[in-house]
Amino acid sequence: MTIHGEVKPGSQRNQDLGMMERRIIVTAVAKKEWTPLRKRRKEKVSTVAVILGDPRKPDPLKPLGVFDDDDLYTINRMKDALRELTDYNFIYLDNHDTLLYDLLKLKGKIDLVFNLCDEGFNNDPRKELHIPALLEILDIPYTGAGPQCLAHCYDKSLVRGIAKEMGIPVPEAFFIKPEDTSFELPFSFPVIVKPNFGDSSFGITQKSVANDIEELINAIVDIREKFGYDKPILVEEFLTGSDLSVGIIGNPPANYIVLPITEEDYSVLPPGLPPICGYEAKWLPDSPYWNIKSVPARLSEETEKFIIECCLKLFERLEARDYCRFDWRLDSRGVPKLLEVNPNPGWCWDGHLAKMANIAGFSYSDMLKAILEAAERRLGIRAMNGDRKEGFIAVG
Repeated sequence: MTIHGEVKPGSQRNQDLGMMERRIIVTAVAKKEWTPLRKRRKEKVSTVAVILGDPRKPDPLKPLGVFDDDDLYTINRMKDALRELTDYNFIYLDNHDTLLYDLLKLKGKIDLVFNLCDEGFNNDPRKELHIPALLEILDIPYTGAGPQCLAHCYDKSLVRGIAKEMGIPVPEAFFIKPEDTSFELPFSFPVIVKPNFGDSSFGITQKSVANDIEELINAIVDIREKFGYDKPILVEEFLTGSDLSVGIIGNPPANYIVLPITEEDYSVLPPGLPPICGYEAKWLPDSPYWNIKSVPARLSEETEKFIIECCLKLFERLEARDYCRFDWRLDSRGVPKLLEVNPNPGWCWDGHLAKMANIAGFSYSDMLKAILEAAERRLGIRAMNGDRKEGFIAVG
């Protein structure tokens, strides 16, 4: 504080100045705290636990029986894509020995589980349904299909029966049980031999397509011995038309999108190899099947509409959730027939679902975000209004 002296005023009108007769001039500097700026209200960031297969454990579906560099690269690509989603904070769980304990610790601290464990609990494909079952016991919300849907769709014959009951066409087929020593072929060759239980094209190779009884027996022996499969086998008529995939993200009938239907381009295969997208196309880089491409399907409007209507009916009937993929094939007359239903289909960056999304103009990150948002809508976890971008889920 500084005192600058006094000032004595004078009155020309002889007025009584009272308290104003003497003035002292003082200046000072005072430190004043600034009023804090009002921050814009930031939307809550969701905390999401991502459950994956366990890379420490054997995996019977992989060629070498373990997670290899390609698998780890695929996981890293997924993490990079999720890192772009700034509305979420991700935690990764891949140790199945501690999974129950980890989930118990996280309960109440996470908003959602992104279930990407298509390998199954302890990498056992028959225990894929155990992960959502565990989450339901713990009352933790999660993405994708529930245990009942996964159990149904793991059984190809069961899905065929449900489809036929709904009037949806499927290939002719018959069942061979492990104890069967003989069988009758109720339709003509060619046929394709498949494990009735399984996914990721397990057990389906170029030898699975048989043109006579000797090749059929060899195909059965190959599945039994090479793949160690001791469960029932499904023998279907081999369809020779376009090999199609249909992807749906969302939850019909309210909010969903049907991704562009794709077909496999088998023109790169050497003559004599059967046109199938099997185990070799997905797991063996040295195979000629590795070069197969997925391209936009060339279908008539009528056929495309019929296939999509059937997929939507199956989605609801089988209680799929958030995303699903359907495999179809045309017969020699162009009639579409259902092959398989894949709830929680492959999420990898170069998988069928990602290829369809890419054709639609959406990035890998967009696809993963759309699955998360579909689950959030279904669960009512977060209001999807104008305050938040809604991804590319469309209203059906």
